Amino acid sequence: MSTTPTLQPRLLVGLGNPGPEYDRTRHNAGFWLVDRVAARFGGALKMQRNFQGEVGRCTVEGQELWLLKPQTFMNRCGPAVRAVCDYYKIAPAEVLVAHDELDLPVGTVRLKQGGGAGGHNGLKDTIAHIGPTFWRLRLGIGHPGNAREVVDYVLRRAPAHDEDAILDAVAEAAAELPKVYTEGAEKVMNRLHRYGTKPAN
Repeated sequence: MSTTPTLQPRLLVGLGNPGPEYDRTRHNAGFWLVDRVAARFGGALKMQRNFQGEVGRCTVEGQELWLLKPQTFMNRCGPAVRAVCDYYKIAPAEVLVAHDELDLPVGTVRLKQGGGAGGHNGLKDTIAHIGPTFWRLRLGIGHPGNAREVVDYVLRRAPAHDEDAILDAVAEAAAELPKVYTEGAEKVMNRLHRYGTKPAN
């Protein structure tokens, strides 16, 4: 019998930094995923200052899904997530957070529930505000190989071949999202685990 928890997301959060100077940086992969989902399922994002972020709504497999891109910078994104959860009465286990992941090879994507922040400031602040039980959609960006280079690495644009691989992973994750509702988290996890075998730089 499967022990994988049920995932029926009501809120999809993309983590990133606001402003055109950060738009194409690796750290904004979560924003890319939300934008892709919004385009695919007809969700228009608009800035809502009471939620400190760009908010939209779409319908996926007959289910209402709220979309959020916090506009408070990565290390202060938690209040925006908490505000949307509180207003719409969304439980942490109904939240799916998309984010860049240094510990995964470029162009891979994984789905998991819970865990720590792993040094990711956006996850750390989200955990501080809604706890650790939310789901994560981890978009692999690779690791520079030296911990001292991490900040510069995530805040730079990836080379074209790596950016294409990340965008392909974003597209794959967006395509799998409806199947979370119809097939369950475990089958989606298994498919995503097999997706993207490109080694990290």
